[in-house]
Amino acid sequence: MAYVKNLFDRNFLEYASYVIKDRAIPDLEDGLKPVQRRILHSLFEMDDGKFHKVANVVGHCMQYHPHGEASIGPALVVLANKELFIDRQGNFGNIHTGDGAAAPRYIECRATPLAKDIFYHPKLTPYADSYDGRKREPVLFPAKIPVILAMGADGIAVGMSTKILPHNAIEVLEAEKACLLGKKFELFPDFPTGGFVDVSDYRDGNGKVLVRAKLDTSDAKRILIRELPYGSTSESIIASIETAAKAGRLKIQGISDFTTENVEIEIKLARGVYAQETVDALFAFTECEQSISVNLLVIKNGYPTVMTVTEVIKYHAKQLVKILTKELELEKQELLNKLHLRTLERIFIEERIYKGIEKMKTAEAVEKAVIDGFVPFKKEVGPRGVSGEDVEHLLKIPIRRISLYDMNRAKKEMADIEARIAEINGHLKKIVAYAVAWLDNIIARIRANEELGGGARKTKVGTFEKVDVKEVVKKDVALKYDSETGYLGTAVTGETVAELSPFDRVLTVRQNGTWSVTDIPEKAFVGQGALTIAADKEALASTVFTIIYKEAKTGYACIKRCVIEGWIMNKEYSLIPDGAQALLVDTRGKFAFTLHYKPKPRLKITKETFKAQDYSVRGLKAGGIRLAAKEVEKLAAQEAHNGK
Repeated sequence: MAYVKNLFDRNFLEYASYVIKDRAIPDLEDGLKPVQRRILHSLFEMDDGKFHKVANVVGHCMQYHPHGEASIGPALVVLANKELFIDRQGNFGNIHTGDGAAAPRYIECRATPLAKDIFYHPKLTPYADSYDGRKREPVLFPAKIPVILAMGADGIAVGMSTKILPHNAIEVLEAEKACLLGKKFELFPDFPTGGFVDVSDYRDGNGKVLVRAKLDTSDAKRILIRELPYGSTSESIIASIETAAKAGRLKIQGISDFTTENVEIEIKLARGVYAQETVDALFAFTECEQSISVNLLVIKNGYPTVMTVTEVIKYHAKQLVKILTKELELEKQELLNKLHLRTLERIFIEERIYKGIEKMKTAEAVEKAVIDGFVPFKKEVGPRGVSGEDVEHLLKIPIRRISLYDMNRAKKEMADIEARIAEINGHLKKIVAYAVAWLDNIIARIRANEELGGGARKTKVGTFEKVDVKEVVKKDVALKYDSETGYLGTAVTGETVAELSPFDRVLTVRQNGTWSVTDIPEKAFVGQGALTIAADKEALASTVFTIIYKEAKTGYACIKRCVIEGWIMNKEYSLIPDGAQALLVDTRGKFAFTLHYKPKPRLKITKETFKAQDYSVRGLKAGGIRLAAKEVEKLAAQEAHNGK
């Protein structure tokens, strides 16, 4: 058994780790899940400037992704609809209506220049073997911006989940700039569907937000939905409105969907109903308003970590500086190597060092002759000297190139290289300013992109009062009680004891002293003489229950006054001790009652009147206060006692 348990534990941990790291949770470094990273890698490999059939991209990506096209195709469509990193051609679905994309064989895509600038740098990208060992795939792209914030993400792993809201790309880059310059910044979500967002409970990437649709109520007899809340489609919005109408929470005549590239849902109102009075009901009972809980969980250095937006921006600001520094240093090294070779070529050809190898008969002698030929020019060659690889390079220069060698052109090329090296040195000395300039360039390109709408914010940030469902819904459910049969409910024939809303609950105190809270019943037996009121916690907090009961053993009367503040639904509680008999249950603050005692020899006082308000309010579980040491025969309650 111990072996089996250890086997299960190990396998479960391996599976959980795999799902968390390699499927569901994006990495902080490049903001991508593995399938997204493999899609972009495939697009970079296939890139020839032209569009590719999505089916071909999916097939190419299957070399790296072990889970098949069923997961690659939808992931590519979602990534393409973000509009940042993939150019689209064809029907990629509609984020407003929820319509799916056309078949992969009919639609085309390619990587955008922006994607290449942000992700693509093979010499700085770590690679690993693909799942079958035939290919090499990127472990992580060296992303220069916080992609995770620009795109957003959600995923459910084993024992944890992530929900990262998308933000405006330009605002994200401006925040990264502000971080580099040591300025303060603040970011709020921005959704592709527009609408409104209340960030009162948004905790820098965690907490929750309230999202709303944009409603046009300029016409009193109809409402137009112009923008959708995040996470909804026109289809889901219409379904929620129809459900609310069937439940009687909205009164509409009809609903039509004219959504294409822009959202337009028309709600025609019923006769006698006007737009302004229907708005709150739409927010309360339909998807026109939703609460979204967010959790910024990412993979950081191989471990799942909950972060904040500020921490992500700071991390990527440092990463941008590191990546740009590495790129500049790499380019500088390549230019120095190129300059070194061009210098050797110039000396080799101009000084006719190649003539010295004509009489040499062995490879070693040839190499030595070339190296010896550069000795007088040691100062021009520099400290690197002439290596065996350099000699190989020089010996491969074709005779045609030697004979057509242009000295002026070579000098100009070397001067250009030296100028670029000097420029790189200047950037390295002022790397933060260079990083800011790089971000400015990306911002300008996004603003010039018409498909991205110039990078303008789509969702309006504000604060709005959350609609209380109980206040919006009408109290038009008649709760009736038949005192003869003891039945309570909406389908009972009898006296109406309360007008309630469908969301209200009912507190019932029975004659035996038990009480419970339930939903509004259609028909339920509660017994004769039951007391029923709406179970509103705020109202009950100021409602005093007065219970007068007769003790089981002695027959003496006791009074108990208490407040009911909490309960578990459908659970039965008791206000009086076991075996006791309830004589009266009342919620009036002030009233009098008369106890009639059982006649006994030498009993001179046969009845006595008491005032309920003379007795203190005690805890719900406290015992009652004995009124008199006399056996009670009956009780008669009087009208409210005016406080006297």
